[in-house]
Amino acid sequence: MIDHPSHNLKPRWVKTIRDAAPAAEKAGMLHFDQLALIYEQGWFKFLVPKVYGGLQLPLPQMVRLEESLAWANGSLGWVVTLCSGAGWFGGFLSSEIAPQLFADTYLCLAGSGAATGTATITDGGYITNGSWKYASGVHHATHLTANCIVKRGKETVLNADGSPLILPFIFDRKDVTLIPAWKFMGMMGTGSDAYEVNNLFVEKHRCFKIDADSAVVNEPLYQYPFLQLAEATLAANISGLAVHFTDLCVPIFDEKIKGDKLNPAQKEIISQLLKTLTDKLNAVRREFYMAIDASWRGSLTGRATHLEQVSAVSRQLAKTARECVDELYPYCGLQAANPDTEINQVWRDLHTAGQHSLLTFSPL
Repeated sequence: MIDHPSHNLKPRWVKTIRDAAPAAEKAGMLHFDQLALIYEQGWFKFLVPKVYGGLQLPLPQMVRLEESLAWANGSLGWVVTLCSGAGWFGGFLSSEIAPQLFADTYLCLAGSGAATGTATITDGGYITNGSWKYASGVHHATHLTANCIVKRGKETVLNADGSPLILPFIFDRKDVTLIPAWKFMGMMGTGSDAYEVNNLFVEKHRCFKIDADSAVVNEPLYQYPFLQLAEATLAANISGLAVHFTDLCVPIFDEKIKGDKLNPAQKEIISQLLKTLTDKLNAVRREFYMAIDASWRGSLTGRATHLEQVSAVSRQLAKTARECVDELYPYCGLQAANPDTEINQVWRDLHTAGQHSLLTFSPL
């Protein structure tokens, strides 16, 4: 057996999240009531080190919670996942800035992993320029992270293997300009707009490296590889959305089975299909969490294990979630195509989240 995502959330939390979802979609950002709950529970601080007042959740617990939040609502789950994921950088930030940055009750770190900026070395830091897309939660952000190609004058600084040196930086929200850019069919409440900086001086302690040897906080969470952490958390979101979709199919299919428009054979087809696909999704969810749990146990003894399995099953979970939802979709009637319905919102959110490039191809 595997727990349903609702197992991890109080019913009043789910009600608050879902009641505010239509308004969040309309506004293009999370609703005040949703944000109040996030701050109350400290969800943006899932991965912030305890030494800085964060929750520093064990990976298995955090991934399960993120699946549950995505099940409650796709946009909220995605924003919490991406912004709390940036909080993980607290394990690598200089102690000169980390304590003051993470002390904020309303901390929210948004950002982008794309290296679409430059950072030119200067006295005491860097001059940064660039623009970045798809910053989920940017409208609630206190700070933003951005990857930059490092330059010395006009020359690109190279790594030992000859590749460009790319480093992440942290900007204060007041120093960036937002650019309206999120005009997609789903995840509308994430407000994943773009942002830019122009000739912004950034002190050197606002730059950091993401690798185990550069961790400042000596805890297993900050030794865990970033790639598998990202793969697992994104796959959990897509899984939560798929479970929500199958949940919404139950009353729709029950009504069809009790009605007189379908013959007995057709009723049996949709009844069996929902059971078969729900079981299929849960089987991959079970395999996914077994890999996550095993990997984390390894990290507690010194080195994360089962990493290739985490990568593979994360992609398989995302693929299975999409396939199960799409096989059920034609039997849901026109309400599934109505953008004002909850089931359509879930379908749109899943197919927007599912476009993330990290889970598109098989692991290299």
